[in-house]
Amino acid sequence: QVQLVESGGGSVQAGGSLRLSCAASGYTASSYCMGWFRQARGKEREGVAAITSTGYTMYADSVKGRFTISRDNAKSTLYLQMNSLQPEDTSMYYCAADARFCGWHLVPQFAYYGQGTQVTVSS
Repeated sequence: QVQLVESGGGSVQAGGSLRLSCAASGYTASSYCMGWFRQARGKEREGVAAITSTGYTMYADSVKGRFTISRDNAKSTLYLQMNSLQPEDTSMYYCAADARFCGWHLVPQFAYYGQGTQVTVSS
């Protein structure tokens, strides 16, 4: 059974940084595309970033240059380093995985995702 568990969320001031982690289990994580999407209260899911099984990265324009996605296949762990955070980044962040396709804009449609971790940025 696929399981994804996020951690690392919290509250920061604008301009601050956070690093999210996602521990994967129950499948061969290294062969899946993985990514992050976010969903603010009352809004639709929004793809943030994705990384292929070979390490190619893709980002939404809104986070490009500020966020960095990475993965450690040996540890079956996905990361999202978030710098220069802004109040508009406030959201619940979800880790997701899928073997069928890959792309930052597709992450909200991935087959598997975790319970999410809250990120709150104050001005």
